[in-house]
Amino acid sequence: MINNINKFAKNEDGATAIEYGLIAAGIAVAIATAVFLVGSKLTGLFTSVSEKVTVAS
Repeated sequence: MINNINKFAKNEDGATAIEYGLIAAGIAVAIATAVFLVGSKLTGLFTSVSEKVTVAS
């Protein structure tokens, strides 16, 4: 029984999965932040292009 407890304590498989999950969550937060910060600038750019295309036609 003590042997099984030692194996369980030394098992790092779950820790690796948690680390990958934390990395994926960090990347998702970075992407969401970038989209939020750049989103309004892109809206302005597309509006400007749309107005120029409308005036040209």
